[in-house]
Amino acid sequence: MTAVTNMALDGLVAASSVAVIGASDDPRRIGGRPVAYMRQRGFSGDILPVNPGRSTVQGLTAYESVEALPYAPDTAIVAVPAAHVPSVIDTLGKRRVRSAVVFSSGFAEVGPEGMRAQQDLLALAKSHGMRLLGPNTMGLYNERIGYYPTFSTSFESGWPLAGRIGIASQSGAFAAHIFTSARERRIGVPVCITTGNESDVTLGEAMQWLVQDPETDVIAVYAEGLRDAASFLAALEAAHAARKPVVLMKTGRSAVGSSAAQSHTSAIAGDDSVLNAVLAEYGVVRARSAEEFLDIAHLATRRIYPASNTLGVLSISGGAGVLISDTCEDLGLPLPEMPTSAQRQLKALIPFASVRNPVDCTAQVLNDLPVVGKFAEAIVGQGGYKSILNFFTQAGGTASVAPELLRQLSQVQERYPDRLFAMSVIGSSECTDRYEAAGITVFSDPTRAVVAIEAMGKFGDAFAKPLLKTGKAHGTSPALPRATLNEAEAKRWLTDAGVKCVLEEVAVDTESAVAAAERMGYPVVLKILSPDIAHKSEIGGVLLNIEDSDDVRAGVDLLIERAASFAPGAHIDGVLVARQVNDAMECIVGVHRDPLFGPVLMFGLGGILVEVMTDVVLHRCPVDYPTAVEMVRSIRGIPLLEGARGKPPRDIDALASTLVQLSSLAVAVGPNLQSIELNPVLVLARGEGAFAADALVVMNSTEGRNDKN
Repeated sequence: MTAVTNMALDGLVAASSVAVIGASDDPRRIGGRPVAYMRQRGFSGDILPVNPGRSTVQGLTAYESVEALPYAPDTAIVAVPAAHVPSVIDTLGKRRVRSAVVFSSGFAEVGPEGMRAQQDLLALAKSHGMRLLGPNTMGLYNERIGYYPTFSTSFESGWPLAGRIGIASQSGAFAAHIFTSARERRIGVPVCITTGNESDVTLGEAMQWLVQDPETDVIAVYAEGLRDAASFLAALEAAHAARKPVVLMKTGRSAVGSSAAQSHTSAIAGDDSVLNAVLAEYGVVRARSAEEFLDIAHLATRRIYPASNTLGVLSISGGAGVLISDTCEDLGLPLPEMPTSAQRQLKALIPFASVRNPVDCTAQVLNDLPVVGKFAEAIVGQGGYKSILNFFTQAGGTASVAPELLRQLSQVQERYPDRLFAMSVIGSSECTDRYEAAGITVFSDPTRAVVAIEAMGKFGDAFAKPLLKTGKAHGTSPALPRATLNEAEAKRWLTDAGVKCVLEEVAVDTESAVAAAERMGYPVVLKILSPDIAHKSEIGGVLLNIEDSDDVRAGVDLLIERAASFAPGAHIDGVLVARQVNDAMECIVGVHRDPLFGPVLMFGLGGILVEVMTDVVLHRCPVDYPTAVEMVRSIRGIPLLEGARGKPPRDIDALASTLVQLSSLAVAVGPNLQSIELNPVLVLARGEGAFAADALVVMNSTEGRNDKN
């Protein structure tokens, strides 16, 4: 992937000089707010207002035109009506201004005519070598240097706080909601980039700037629809390499939400299940709400990401312990029991304490706070938990308890700097700030704390393993097939690519069908063979348990009769005679080309299970063997493949090899391939193999497809 360098966007995000085209003397107007904000925040660079009707703007020398500017600034803010934007960009380009933040709306977000105007604007900017943020963007801010090329009203109520979180957002209004909420929660978000229509600078490029910024540790992303998968994936890859966690909030999951996102951002929302698979591949955590978004980002600034995470809980409430346990179970966060020796030790301190985990030391400890330190030491030191959650509710926020409680917990934390400490207390901002300053992140709600702690483990697990290098096929692929294949042709093509299929022969008449069945041995399966019959089973075009030659003859006649009745115009290539495989587990393996992320591999249990339970897993192609095994073992139905209820364990190794071969083939074939589906893949006992019993191949060159059960 092509990396985005800091220099590519530095002129936009960290400018040392800025022109404001359409600058207003009124600090409340769109063209006046950037000037006012930068003056208030002490921007040390030059601010060059352009306003033909004024000699000064907000006390600064104003210039009649772009041509009148004393020099070419790093960037320009464009705050003029849409009709005037092209001439402004052209003039800026001629002055060799290398970037512009275009506030103006009236482009792709308003429809086809606006899209054409936006495309023309981009072509004009490219002709000058300019980068555009927007149009229809709220802009950005960089509080570290007092730089505010934005018109957001949120700064009337306060300024962003210092911190290590950076926001990249397609929506300006929602970004304002997030950083205003962060400020109210005293969470530092000093940099935010909103991309608007993304005519040029993409969400992925904004993310990459934040990844490469040494003062940003956590990347918080809001997306409505991804326009450029390549820059997005490059940013995720760079974040993984830099061990910088990405928390993402993506709207448009529902049909209604997806439609709204498209109309608002002129972007393709994409397949949400595919996006989730891609995010999981890179260890990105997806937040479900704005509150959760900030919870996770805030805790991530501790920069403690425990792989194979476990949680130890110290509580003064048994009820809270149960609530925390339920949340852990829902999320799959392990809550191991305390060692027996540690339980005895804690029982000696408070005989009526519950000491398994969660550890309920009861309110008794409030009478003797040093006991808290002993409990915490046992939990962390002997329990060995990667993360620790302390629940002390309002008691932990009172003046009589908080100072000594903090001292006791801090002493333990200092001895175990690699552990993640969180606290659930309710208290004044001054009190919770003291916990935060000591490195103990505070949550008022313990369930929110558990969600954030579980997310830190996901980051840790992702950082602990290298990324699979996707995008290149392993080996070579056979020649591309024509668009419409019957089942036999599809399987021959797949076999040439290394995908194992059930033994079968094509018979053009009754006697050749009998001869084929005799050669492979009974029982056999008979299928009508036609490129024009997409779903054979729906017309009775598949016959099982054919036991002898008489059954073959009767079966061939029946298949031809049914085809003539239910699909009279279909071209019949004959009958497929296949060896019947009994005592096999049915699975489904497929590839579908996603419009954003390319070929995506799918695996699940076959037959009715895939339709009713949708117990499937996805991964971008290609996958290597360990990833394929991980995919197989990640489905809920894995006990059926491992040998549940006395059945023999299945050949997971052979099944994983099928996934590897099919995913590699999909990449090698390229964009002409729309989909491949093997359903079912018959998985035999361990060591006996896995074989595709049916195959569907769909090419993009036409709408035709091969025969399919």
